[in-house]
Amino acid sequence: MSTEKIIADWKQKKFKPVYWLEGEEAYYIDRVVEYAERSVLSEEEAGFNLTVFYGKDASWSDVVNACRRYPMFSDKQVVILKEAQQMRDLEKLESYIEHPLDSTIFVVAHKEKKIDGRSRMARLLKDKSVLVSTKKMYDNQLPEWTNELVAAKGYTISPKALMLLVDHIGNDLSRINNEVDKLLMNLGNRKNITEEDIELYVGVSKEYNVFELQNALLRKDMSKAMRIIQYFESNPKVAPIQLVLPSLYNFFSKAYILSSAQTKDEKAAASLIGVNPFFVKDYLVAVKNYGYEGVEKILLLLHQYNLKSIGINSPGTEDASLMKEMIMKMAM
Repeated sequence: MSTEKIIADWKQKKFKPVYWLEGEEAYYIDRVVEYAERSVLSEEEAGFNLTVFYGKDASWSDVVNACRRYPMFSDKQVVILKEAQQMRDLEKLESYIEHPLDSTIFVVAHKEKKIDGRSRMARLLKDKSVLVSTKKMYDNQLPEWTNELVAAKGYTISPKALMLLVDHIGNDLSRINNEVDKLLMNLGNRKNITEEDIELYVGVSKEYNVFELQNALLRKDMSKAMRIIQYFESNPKVAPIQLVLPSLYNFFSKAYILSSAQTKDEKAAASLIGVNPFFVKDYLVAVKNYGYEGVEKILLLLHQYNLKSIGINSPGTEDASLMKEMIMKMAM
């Protein structure tokens, strides 16, 4: 069952006794936990029937005893165990999970990892609970996910603003959601997020960012690329090398796929590499400007300078110096 389905069921007052939420993507787990904590019970009911534990500080016996209590002045009580992965003797919850009370809604947030699938607990959860396992979203899925998030809130976002936002934040769904909410609060009567909004409210320069560096490189505009690197050098928190190199590698690895496929059809190319058709022209331009061997050379340089950025074969070299040197080699 998805987290969206759980929340939809709860809105219709359809409850199961145990919900176990686990895995690497905290955003979905947090959404369910927040709804359980704030919206399942009324404010009056929650005063008597909401109990929240934290795994690091809670004992399994206190959690089980809370789950076995009966609700007061309500049909249901909610017991939430946050950060369950930090709880000692977690497996001792098995006795309750095997025989839960229908009047208790027990929600467990087990972040960062999953229960060992070979364990008795895992088999029990599969049989006796609503089990949701989350995993990190792939980077290439972030633009579509963010676009859908904005649309679900009743707004639109321009393609360039979308890429600026995603490239700046990276694979952090909770932070993307928070930044989108901040943007929407500042739009007034407008319904579209622009790149100017990203610059003003998120703090990403629309001229000096990873997205513009990528555009300069794919068009072989090395003077512009150098200006952007110099901006990064003066503002090191804007685009650390650990953000820049993976973003460029992601772009040129897709261009490498296209250079092998040798297709010029934009629709087919977009489908092949899994990108928004609006941006596929950039990949085709990169292929045209560099060719198969040129793109391959860039990927090797990116790998080489990624190693240098962590001190291998280049101890103590400043990030900006590494990027300038890399760009000069790309131009050769």
